[in-house]
Order: sequence, then structure tokens, then C-alpha cells
Amino acid sequence: MWQRKQTIFLGVTVLCLVLSIFFPVWIAVDGGEEKMLFPLHYTIKNGDVRNTLYFPYALCAVLTVAAATIAVIEIGKFENRLLQLKLAALNSLLMAAAIGSSVYFATRLIKANQLAGAYGLGLWLPAVAMISNMFANRFIRKDEKLVRDSDRIR
Repeated sequence: MWQRKQTIFLGVTVLCLVLSIFFPVWIAVDGGEEKMLFPLHYTIKNGDVRNTLYFPYALCAVLTVAAATIAVIEIGKFENRLLQLKLAALNSLLMAAAIGSSVYFATRLIKANQLAGAYGLGLWLPAVAMISNMFANRFIRKDEKLVRDSDRIR
């Protein structure tokens, strides 16, 4: 199973999605106040005081965990390539929703705080996961075509 290219790409997808939960999407420093948006929460740190808001920012983490779970299921369905293709399409939708919600929340915070800040790995890792999922989907299609061509020869 792990010798197939698409399985390696799906493993990279899962790794990127899981890691993206722990890295910030957006960081800004305003004087002594540090504002950080993670996929799971928004934190304002002022000295030793830390205020954390989970709702609605946790939506990004929920979508990311759902996409990682579907990628793991997709790895296990290596015998049914058509199901893998359908799961890859669903996974792409979930990753696009996760990226979209992260960008939406970050731009909303940028406008509200009037701070440019900087985007972090939490925004870019799901994009890498989406590209990796696209390559996995390509290799799954290639395998399916190879199997269909070999059935036609018999």
C-alpha cells in the first residue's frame, strides 16, 4: 500500500493538515499586545494576560480535521479506486472551505484591528495539502486507466 505514489501524497496531505492546526494562520503585534489566529482559536496576549476565543474560529479546525480524516479513509480504500476519486473530490472541497474560512477570519481581524500582521504556516499548509491531494488524485486516475486498459486487452 505505501509503495504507491498516491498513498505517499495522501500521507503528505494528512501530515500537512494535522500540522496546520498547531501553527498560526495570522499573527500581528500591536505595541505590547500580540494577536494570533490559529485554526482552533483567536488569542490576544497582553503581557501575562491571555484571552482566547474559540467560536467561530474553531470552524477552520473542524474542517481541517474532517479533511485529514477523509484522507486517512482514502488511504485505506486503495482497492476501490473509484471511491478514492470521490473521496478526493470531497476532500478538496473540505480543504478549500478550510482555507476560505481561514482567509475570511484573518481578513476580518485585519480590518477590525487595523493591523497588517503576517500570515503563518497555518494558512499555507492546507494549500500544500490541497496540491498534494491533487497529485494523489492524478495518480489514482492513472492507476484506474491502467487497470481498465489491461481488462480490455484480455
